[in-house]
Amino acid sequence: MRTAPVLRGGLPLRLGWLVAGLFLFSCGILCFLESRLGLPPWDVLHQGIAKRTPLSFGVANEIVGVIVLALVWSLGARIGVGTVANAVLIGLFVIVLQRLHAVQQLSHEPVGIRALVLLAGLVLFGIGSAFYIGAGLGAGPRDSLMLVGAKRTGVRLGLVRGTIELAVLVAGFALGGRVGVGTVVFALLIGPAVEASFWLLARTSLVP
Repeated sequence: MRTAPVLRGGLPLRLGWLVAGLFLFSCGILCFLESRLGLPPWDVLHQGIAKRTPLSFGVANEIVGVIVLALVWSLGARIGVGTVANAVLIGLFVIVLQRLHAVQQLSHEPVGIRALVLLAGLVLFGIGSAFYIGAGLGAGPRDSLMLVGAKRTGVRLGLVRGTIELAVLVAGFALGGRVGVGTVVFALLIGPAVEASFWLLARTSLVP
């Protein structure tokens, strides 16, 4: 696929899809964090920047997000309520869910269980991305980079996403960010996971 499917329905329904998608996306982030098998590539980059500059990890995250947002806006990406919701709700969902005892216990499970948690995170990333982007209300900076890249190059979404993640991983590693097996798994499989979720969603009755 070279474009994301757009869900049917009016604004209230699409806002519901947006929030649901961001919630699932947040669950995917928590799966990676609690698996303790490696951070996603963008966080490796933020970590590397924090090591090489006076910036903290959080500040590096925000600055990179702003830079990417400015880049995709200049390339014609749509900036909407979904973009703002991406910035606000994901962090909020992660904070709330991370306090749950069941979530905290995941990091203490045997490595085999944590590997399954990591794979579940990939699935949640894909499904969450499909719903929140499919709401058609604007994507976050990094997802917008994938969408704009696919639109401008004519290359499949999965390949564009994978290329971006690998490039970010190399940059983060070069700056001193820590890379784990989960990092490599994410970089290689997030593109196919997102594209497969788009493909499946496009074949449901939720899409006109």
